[in-house]
Amino acid sequence: MFEDANPVVLGLSGGLAILSLYLFSQQMRRNRSLPPGPRGLPIVGNMLDMPKEYEWQHWAKHKDIYGPISTVNVLSTRVIIINDLQTAIDLLENRSSIYSNRPTFPFAGEFIGWNKQMILSQYDERFRLMRKYFKAYVGTKSALIPHKNMQEMETKYFLARVLQNPTSVLEQIRRSAGSIFLKLSHGYTIETSGSDTLVELVENASKEFHTATLPGEWLIDSIPWMRYLPEWWPGQHFKKVGTVMREHNMEQALRPVEFVKRQMEKGVEYPSFTSTLLRRGLTATEAEIIPWGANAMYGGGTDTTTAALTTFILVMVLYPEVQKRAQEELDTVVGQGRLPGLDDRPRLPYMEALLNEVHRFHPIGPMGIPHCVTQDDYYNGMLIPKDSIVLVNLWLIAHNPEVYPDPHKFNPERFYNTDKPQLDPQTFVYGFGRRACPGRELANANMFLLMSMMLSVFNISKAKDENGVEITPKIEFGSGTVSHPKPFPFSITPRSKDAEAFVSSIFEDHPPPPSNAKELLDIYSWIWSLSATSFKGLVFTSPILRTFGLILRNHTNLRSIAALVPGKASIAATSN
Repeated sequence: MFEDANPVVLGLSGGLAILSLYLFSQQMRRNRSLPPGPRGLPIVGNMLDMPKEYEWQHWAKHKDIYGPISTVNVLSTRVIIINDLQTAIDLLENRSSIYSNRPTFPFAGEFIGWNKQMILSQYDERFRLMRKYFKAYVGTKSALIPHKNMQEMETKYFLARVLQNPTSVLEQIRRSAGSIFLKLSHGYTIETSGSDTLVELVENASKEFHTATLPGEWLIDSIPWMRYLPEWWPGQHFKKVGTVMREHNMEQALRPVEFVKRQMEKGVEYPSFTSTLLRRGLTATEAEIIPWGANAMYGGGTDTTTAALTTFILVMVLYPEVQKRAQEELDTVVGQGRLPGLDDRPRLPYMEALLNEVHRFHPIGPMGIPHCVTQDDYYNGMLIPKDSIVLVNLWLIAHNPEVYPDPHKFNPERFYNTDKPQLDPQTFVYGFGRRACPGRELANANMFLLMSMMLSVFNISKAKDENGVEITPKIEFGSGTVSHPKPFPFSITPRSKDAEAFVSSIFEDHPPPPSNAKELLDIYSWIWSLSATSFKGLVFTSPILRTFGLILRNHTNLRSIAALVPGKASIAATSN
């Protein structure tokens, strides 16, 4: 049969067969060295097993089966799941030089552009510079001292808005957090009441980030080369969604910087992160990161604060004895003639314990932000291959009964007035190593003010149905990078007539400064729907943005601008 075969061909064929067997055996040997995990299907691996919701509970089951570290495969991507604090510290803290990168996130990062933001940026010089500027401005307790009065005043305005409309508490939490972060990032003052363009822009961006980073939601994240297929090809829906999100992302990052530049030209800017950097002699690289560093402050901070404070309200409804204990401390230390401030914080240990227990009860990022290892690594004899995605189950760490007895009970006492306080959850909920959140001090200060001021003047309780029966909310949380409690009913009322009178006088005693909303609108003066899911409104390309910027700097009547936009889109413009 082989007598007429070319010896060279036979030799090559045999060599290839031997090489294939060798490579296969090497791969099998590497696979056997990986952390344990479930067997997957050919080609797709464990893709069909990836959870759509409550992913922290799904991966928690791995610890019982495989131990503190396990592996799953999704197509060609390896995902390492860490379910143990010591393992997370050993790798992400002690070996942070190789565990500080981020995965590429084909949809959210590369297609939409969220990889420009600090949260998804690669660990490179650009990231380190951005983080350095961020931490210098708000990353330490001493750096926050100049901003203390502003934070306290904005929180008082929050109380007044809640009193005016008690059903809008969650909306007002987001608004209050946004007002503080926008003041810090861009010196921007929001509208006292009613909608605010920039707040809506930020809120929309947060929702889109949540949608874009949902695990298993976008096929392009598992098959990155799909982005190069024509739009008529099946599965290309992400391009339409992503294009809208990309424009929104650019808009919410660049538009506020233009506002600051205009304010600086007029000499009326409020000192901010952006204005501080713009006043320096910056290189092109440094100037490019300003919008994204500022965006990390107001974009990331607003959503995470809202999630944490919503959890706080949920547990106050379910644990009234905790609320009463906190109010007793506030009444004793602060009294009822004023509101607590940041200077009172060292004298309010139960409030501090309450804040820590909110962090522990449900970490706002239950699975953290994924890390990516930059080289092959070995841990306890197990191989963690280069480019593996590394996830840490923060929720499971926070619910380890060996560390936190009765972990599903909300109990601030575990951190209060005890000879053996339990592990401070802030050692892990803000991340690990060189990717730990640089805004931790700022976030905690804002949370403390919102929580303590709310409990000083309001009671938070169960709502009642039409028959007057109390409704006990369920403890349910949504999935995503930032996990919010699912909607639940509750009631918020003034603690007394004196408290009501005190809060109702805040706007009169401390009139809010005028909003900057009009100046912001004057820059571009177009209005569109901010719903990416319905695809309404305009989708602007960079050339159009540049053209509009040049026109508006020359103060052209904005009504004439509509004529420059192709007929397929409509524009609502205001005249100067």
